[in-house]
Order: sequence, then C-alpha cells, then structure tokens
Amino acid sequence: MVDGYHLTPHHTRLRDTVRAFAEAEIRPHVPQLEAARTVAHDLSRHIARQGWLGATIDPTYGGLGLGHLAKTLIIEELSRVSAAMGAMLQASHLGTAKIIHFGSEAQKQTWLPAIAAGTCLPTIAVTEPGSGSHVLGMTTTAVPDGDDYVITGTKTFVGNSHIGDLHGVVARTGPGTRGLSAFLVEADRPGVRLTPHQPSMGLHGFSFGEIVFDNCRVPAANRLGAEGDGLDVAYSSSVLYGRPNLAAVALGIHQAVLDTTVAYATRQRRYGKPLADLPTVRQRIGAIQSRLMTARLAAYHAVHLLDSGQPCDAELINAKLINAEHAIDSARDAMEIHAAHGLHPTQSPIERYFRDTLHIAAPAGTSDIQLLRLAEHALGTTRQPWSTRFHSSAPKRRRNRGEGTPTQRAGTSATGSPAC
Repeated sequence: MVDGYHLTPHHTRLRDTVRAFAEAEIRPHVPQLEAARTVAHDLSRHIARQGWLGATIDPTYGGLGLGHLAKTLIIEELSRVSAAMGAMLQASHLGTAKIIHFGSEAQKQTWLPAIAAGTCLPTIAVTEPGSGSHVLGMTTTAVPDGDDYVITGTKTFVGNSHIGDLHGVVARTGPGTRGLSAFLVEADRPGVRLTPHQPSMGLHGFSFGEIVFDNCRVPAANRLGAEGDGLDVAYSSSVLYGRPNLAAVALGIHQAVLDTTVAYATRQRRYGKPLADLPTVRQRIGAIQSRLMTARLAAYHAVHLLDSGQPCDAELINAKLINAEHAIDSARDAMEIHAAHGLHPTQSPIERYFRDTLHIAAPAGTSDIQLLRLAEHALGTTRQPWSTRFHSSAPKRRRNRGEGTPTQRAGTSATGSPAC
C-alpha cells in the first residue's frame, strides 16, 4: 500500500501520468472555457482519446480493466485542473456502466470498444423536468410498435448532453416499479433533438442539458436488459458509478482549493509576516486539510471495497455525501481567507472552485437523498446490494502490463468499431 489510501505503485504512476496531461493539455484552455461558457467539444474529445474511458471496461472489449480506484484517480486529477473536464469524463463513465452491467454481448461488442478508444461518448438520460430524483415519477414513454419502440418525452440535466453519441434512456413501458425499461439511443437517430446549450453557474465547458425525444423509433435490439429493468439500470448506475464519480470530481476541486489557499496564505503578507501566520487563517487551513483527508479516505476506501468485491453500497453513497459537502465547506473557508481577492476570477481561481463545488451536490441524488439511503442501511431496509450483485461482471485487472500509453493500449482493440 502506498500513501495509506490503498494505492499501488501502478496507481501512483497512473496518477502522475494523468496529472502531467492535465497540466499540459487542459490547464492552458481553462481561461477560454471560463470566458466562452460554451461546450468544449474538441477538448472533451481529446481527453476521451487518451483511453481513460476504458478504466473499468474489460480488456476483452478494448478497455484498460484497471478498476474503480484507478477511475477515481483519473477523474480526480482532471478535476484538480478543470472540474468541467473531470465532470465530462465522469459522466461518460456513468453512461458506460449501463452497458457493462446490462448490455447484451452484441451490444458490448458494438459499443464498448468504441467507448474505450474515445470515439464514442455515452450518456445516461434519466432525470426529467417534473420528477427530479423521483425516478418512478418519470413520464417519458417507450411504446412497442412491431420490432421497435417509439420513445416520447424530455430528459434534463443529462451529463454530456451536447457531445454525447449514445444516450442511455430510461422510459416508461408499463405501470409501477417494473414499468421502466432502458434503451440505447444513438444521438443522430431521427426524433432526437437537443435544446440550445444554456451556460450554468459553474463547470464551464461541460454540458448537462435537455434532450427531447419526439416519436423517436429505436429497434427492440437497442433495449438494455429485459423490459422492466429500467429502474435497476438507473439505480445501479447511480450507486456504483454516479456517486463515486462525483466524489472524485469533488475531491479534485478540494485538492485545488487547498493548494491554492496555502500558496496564497504563504505569499500574502499582513502585519509584516505571511498571512498563514495568523491563528485564524491557520485554523481555517487546518480545517480544509482535515476535511480533505477525510473526504479522500471515504472516496478511496469505497472504491477499493468495490474493486475487491465487498459490499459497499453505503460506503459509495457516503463518499459522495462527504466529498460534496466537505468540498463546499472548504471552498467557503478558502473564500474567507482570500477575502476580496477571491471574488475576482483574474486574481484567483477560488471563485471558480466555489462555483464548481456547488454543482456536485445535486447529481446522483442531493445530500438529503444520500442521508435517506444511509438511513435505510442503518435501519436494515435496503433492498438491493448493487455492489455485490454486479461484482461478477466487473473487469479483471491486467497484471504485469507494459508501460505503453493508455491511448495505445485501448485504441488497438477498437479497430473497426463504430465511430458513433
């Protein structure tokens, strides 16, 4: 174990590789992303081509097969430089989960190599304007028609909405809990329409917008799993990927908050000595450090358990809760330390970090939702242990691998796959 966080030497090498990439290939673009507040199409594709979307995809399908802890490190390091680009990658991983866990062999052979190579960016479209976290309240329908289904409805807050190539859509095919089904819908299929991108408070460069399905016809072969599996697709993807992925984004921002604040407090002088010498400032920095250590331990421990095949639904949920709330609290402390200097984007990135942290709270369930789920675990009323159910379908890690780049390793297996 390295660093006390379940990291192996391979993990640390991976972290260093992603960190170097983020500094060289992403950081120079951040000012433009902030100024333009549009979708970073080209940069997103460049990141995807590194092969990191294949972190949890089995090598059989061209993936890296490194597991969830490695995925967490990748997302964290990207988010430390640009939370928008970390969010882009995590949303694509979330879209990948549904195919890994519910896809037929034909669907896996068709789509996973392209995702691993970065030529296909998947999404998952569950949330609707009128239902929010209440998945069973959705009104989008998928009506059987011969060998097809016709999908009608609107999905909102879809991560990678405006750059996604393959949408995983959950729609109602019948009444009740088992009345939801999931479908793979190509972005260029007739009847799929994007509403114009609307800039948000933070995560500039990332898209999480609205998709309208207007009598969109998809073949029955595009259905994920059996009819009635839609709720399982939504919940399992959220618990096993959504929660830890967002924890990783928050963790990257949190680290950037600490690094920036320490540098500022050490450089800035008050009363003839560094600002960091003031007891009140030291206490705030200590609080940020404490929260970060707790958040990192929660995130890494949860995905380590997931990689190990141990029950960890509660740990995954808690990791998202702790990381989202702690990152927000630390960003607030950092703003207090920076005072007026933290309010202007040309003087400090702290205001960007503060805005970005607030975007982590709602996706995959607000903090109130996480607390409700944790209460279910405490009360023994949890119905579905997703972490143990899907361990058998988790990718096997490669051992004694060479040191080729992720792009080289992931890309070679995707020859001939659809550039969706």
